[in-house]
Amino acid sequence: MANHTHTFVEGHTGMLCFGASRPQDEATLMCCLQKFSDDAVIKALVPRLSDEDCALLFNMITGVLKKYFSEDEYHRLFLKDTPAPGE
Repeated sequence: MANHTHTFVEGHTGMLCFGASRPQDEATLMCCLQKFSDDAVIKALVPRLSDEDCALLFNMITGVLKKYFSEDEYHRLFLKDTPAPGE
């Protein structure tokens, strides 16, 4: 069974827009991030990125994870190398 999921974008039926409200912004961001990480998108995009853009994206993603996740959440939710409690 796969460890990663992208189910939010598959079921979202609302409009994608940013700036209307916090709930709408969150839904739009979740859809955009899941679409961005789609295999076809990243396989086409990553080879085209400059070294600077690769570093910028990597540092931004890891910085956000470090800012908002505890060490446990980082391992359990992002790296998926620690089982969730009760598993």
